Amino acid sequence: MNLPEIVDQTRAYYCLDCGICTGSCPVSRVTPEFSPRLMVEKVLMDEEENPLEDVNIWSCLSCGQCSSRCPSKIDYPEFVRMVREEAVRQGKGGVPAHRGLFQTIMRLQTLDIKQSKTDWAREAGRISESGDTYYFVGCSPFFDVEFQTDWNLDVMDGPRGVLKLLNTMGIEPVIHDDERCCGHDLLWNGDKENFARLAERNVKLIKSLGCKRVVFHCPEGYLTFKKYYPEVLGDLGIEIVHFYELLAAEVKSGAISFAPSDGVLTYHDPCRLGRQAGIIEQPRDLIQAIPGIEFKEMQHNRENGICCGTSAWMGCSSCSKAIQKNRLAEAVATGADTLVTACPKCRLHLSCALRDMDIELKIRDINDLLAQTLKI
Repeated sequence: MNLPEIVDQTRAYYCLDCGICTGSCPVSRVTPEFSPRLMVEKVLMDEEENPLEDVNIWSCLSCGQCSSRCPSKIDYPEFVRMVREEAVRQGKGGVPAHRGLFQTIMRLQTLDIKQSKTDWAREAGRISESGDTYYFVGCSPFFDVEFQTDWNLDVMDGPRGVLKLLNTMGIEPVIHDDERCCGHDLLWNGDKENFARLAERNVKLIKSLGCKRVVFHCPEGYLTFKKYYPEVLGDLGIEIVHFYELLAAEVKSGAISFAPSDGVLTYHDPCRLGRQAGIIEQPRDLIQAIPGIEFKEMQHNRENGICCGTSAWMGCSSCSKAIQKNRLAEAVATGADTLVTACPKCRLHLSCALRDMDIELKIRDINDLLAQTLKI
């Protein structure tokens, strides 16, 4: 898609030059030279400088804060995503984080490779070979290999918690070794071709197992299946459900309850789950269903929550670290001793920044928290 077509599809020609997008952007707050408004303007004005060469197209976090406040309803994240696709098509690209490790893993998964991704599940709970409900675990097993030793982070405690809670709800989900990355990061890295390959593999696998619905705990996986898979595959013919929708209903009915605990907790809204998928109150309701917990909101919460500072394993920079440290400072200002989040990547990114800060704060996965306090 060329630039005029991108401008047309994302309504960028309606830009009022008001600057609300730039004023709302977490990147612009710590990197003044970054401006969504100016980037749109550059494309609209057809300046001699090629917008596809602009390094700033890779700095956007696609958090959607700008679009949620834009009076002209310009979809800036989609604008950036499409510009990235065009840039990649012309042989240009951004700078991946972690030496491109995760992009390599994602692209390998488009091939006929054998994986071993379910051993943890058989140790943690009960799973099925086929059935109505598929639990899409996502990339946590890969993150665990990369980060557990160096950062002392058990990334799999989240999926283990989800499985324990699903089993308590009477669900023995299907989990499969052949599951691939959902493709979220490749999509936002401008590699739509390999994104489509991953999408096709995942949907074909899930349907072959006889599953009628897919449950997600990962915000990116949930949003990618729900919003972007139909763009390349059409109607999926399977129900897309977020885990908290199921769990919140069980807690509300009294079928599941939690044992008393203590501590002061605050909650970080993942952009994909909160602002973009609209799952905002369920995580809060679940945390506050634990007796004895004191819950505090950060200054920026719900739709106004601030991004964790890095997206799609691309361009982790001093800007990312500044955003993350500001976010952690917000958490500390609430008086909380624990920051809870519902996204494996938010947890990783914020934990990375925490290593360089001299503050007393724990960062915890919400699924692990709920599973550990489950009343049996």
